[in-house]
Amino acid sequence: MRKKKIDLTCICCPLGCPISVTLEQETVTSVTGNTCPRGDAYARKEVTNPTRIVTTTVRVEGGIAPMVNVKTASDIPKNKIFDCMAALRGITVTAPVHIGDMILQNAAGTGVHIVAAKEVAAKE
Repeated sequence: MRKKKIDLTCICCPLGCPISVTLEQETVTSVTGNTCPRGDAYARKEVTNPTRIVTTTVRVEGGIAPMVNVKTASDIPKNKIFDCMAALRGITVTAPVHIGDMILQNAAGTGVHIVAAKEVAAKE
């Protein structure tokens, strides 16, 4: 069996613990350096199935602002980020926009929706 060591910096809190993960044939066999259980869970997920929340903006038509902040409703696989961004590139929404409004369903086939993260009122 071939062991592989991966060094990470935990992003779960401001401590930024240096974490070392040992893998044997894609199975995590040890996690060291974390000071809390969240660091252990983060490290295991990061080396086996990394995910991210995506935040960006889309155009708004008829609003008091030309853009609205949007984000994924939950994390998506890291390798789907560029597909998600490409799917959002041509989207324009009509004001008013409310926090939580669905902007795009099933972004890039992830099963995760894109939602508004800010309010944009309509022009009067």
